[in-house]
Amino acid sequence: MERPKPIFESSKKNTPIVSFERGKIPPQAIDLEEVVLGAMMIDKKGVDSVIDILHHEVFYKESHQFIFESIVKLFENTEPIDILTVSAKLKTLGKLEKAGGDYYLVQLTQKVSSSAHIEYHARIILQKYIQRSLIRISSEIIEDSYDETKDVFNLLDTAESKLYDVTQGNIKKSTETAQSLVIQAKKKIEEISNKDGLSGIPSGFPELDKLTSGWQPSDLVIIAARPGMGKTALTLSMARNMSVSKNIPIAFFSLEMSSIQLITRLISSETGLSSEKLRTGNLEKFEWEQLNVKVSALENAPLYIDDTPSLSIFDLRAKARRLSSQYGIKLIVIDYLQLMTASVSNKNGNREQEISTISRNLKALAKELDIPVIALSQLSRAVETRGGSKRPILSDLRESGAIEQDADIVSFIYRPEYYKIDEWDDEERTPSAGQAEFIVAKHRNGGLDNIRLKFVTSLGRFENIEDFDSPFEFQSKINMDGPKVNPDQAFESGNYREDQDDSPF
Repeated sequence: MERPKPIFESSKKNTPIVSFERGKIPPQAIDLEEVVLGAMMIDKKGVDSVIDILHHEVFYKESHQFIFESIVKLFENTEPIDILTVSAKLKTLGKLEKAGGDYYLVQLTQKVSSSAHIEYHARIILQKYIQRSLIRISSEIIEDSYDETKDVFNLLDTAESKLYDVTQGNIKKSTETAQSLVIQAKKKIEEISNKDGLSGIPSGFPELDKLTSGWQPSDLVIIAARPGMGKTALTLSMARNMSVSKNIPIAFFSLEMSSIQLITRLISSETGLSSEKLRTGNLEKFEWEQLNVKVSALENAPLYIDDTPSLSIFDLRAKARRLSSQYGIKLIVIDYLQLMTASVSNKNGNREQEISTISRNLKALAKELDIPVIALSQLSRAVETRGGSKRPILSDLRESGAIEQDADIVSFIYRPEYYKIDEWDDEERTPSAGQAEFIVAKHRNGGLDNIRLKFVTSLGRFENIEDFDSPFEFQSKINMDGPKVNPDQAFESGNYREDQDDSPF
């Protein structure tokens, strides 16, 4: 059989020359890299336009990475940026020769006359980098998928995490210098100082927000209590305050209750109609009107509820990433932690180790999305068997000390009324009926305190302790205990004060 001839042949007989016609090279735009760097050295506006878009890794040529790094260092130190200062900075860093020398810097500035269209060019460079990153990630996924020793659900989570980083334009960096981190921290402090209100996400409870400055990005917050204390009611009250009052997008993962049950609770809280009335549908005409009017704000709230049962931590992270990309969620609530699983495949694993894995991954998710994650947790029965005060302590956390270790804030809900205790154990011995205590037992970045709240049992709602009885609460009491009265008639009869706050929270 005749041997096929190569595409090209050299002058030496039977010595084939390799053809690059069908070969592949990584996506790149070296000509645009040269134009962008040249524009940055001749026009300061060019630096301002792209300094937040690019980082040194997006450049394909290593010499261009060194030049961009030197420009960034000059920018951070508010020093002038031109061909001479960039050359001097490269010399200081010992990278002038690796960057091509002074002659190459001169060539770059000669390739462009202004910084016009520099932002458009920079985005093309970034796109090429993203393409290269996708190729690299895909190769890693293929290689890992052939490894039989690796758990398939870990592979899925890792793959989705890497792809999420690409979609966010936030490819993970290796390390950062103290200098760059100090600059970022100063910038954040300046933003907070110029911002009215809290630095974090407001819970809607002033005393709590004063202690925490709002729920902070990347924090894992644990809210623990015994069954029946109102964990779900408290987080629903917070979710309502954030999404309805502040229009903040919230994701609520309910592993215990269905989404319809949760939204019915919120409707009860929003309208002041008792859950029993909503469950039976036994409403008067004016109550139907009250229902239709008051739920409009709830209908338009950016609140996203997922009631998938036995949700694994990897499924949760996947869903949270998608919600972050699609709706820009600012806070996640999980009700509750002990109903989650570490993975679908781990059926017979040690439960304490599984809870440790879940809490560790929840903290990682909070850092990855840079948003607060609030996870509800059950307490052990040790609270019930303890004599004297039933107020929870950190050692009561159920199943794993890792929860306490991973969390930035650990808090408890305590209602003396639940244990038939009529008074608080303070010096004044004040009545405890209809009240709860939000106990901040661990606070990694702040102080500790016990904050009292009002609990409206008929509506399953928490309120600020200093608030007056709202019209809704008055109506709910009538609904539960007395004759049915139209709220308008109540105002006319003097049962309501005109200066009273109409908000249910």
